[in-house]
Amino acid sequence: MIAAFLREPRVATLTTLRPDGSPHVTAVRFTWDEQAALARVLTVATSRKARNLTARPGGRAALCQVDGFRWATLEGSVALSDDPRRVAEAVRRYTARYGTPPPAPPGRVVIEIAIDRITSLNL
Repeated sequence: MIAAFLREPRVATLTTLRPDGSPHVTAVRFTWDEQAALARVLTVATSRKARNLTARPGGRAALCQVDGFRWATLEGSVALSDDPRRVAEAVRRYTARYGTPPPAPPGRVVIEIAIDRITSLNL
């Protein structure tokens, strides 16, 4: 049931750590590659979330998708990439999940979270 829930085209919260160690939580759209255990979030390099990851390379992040009393949280190590192939793969998966291509701002990057822990409720 978790896999089906994570395929639903919903918004989630992404939590990263600011340079001072405090949490930064923001709403995002994301994709989930169950086979690779990889979540992807598109953003721009100048965003707060991307700057948090640049300031703390090799850190961790969490995504939490909620629907009423159902939720799933994906946690893992995180990497930021501006590689055009990786960004294109994230765009392809985003378009498939949400039914429309994402905005294409300059400086677009992909946050890749290698998921090693999943917690959930009512799934």
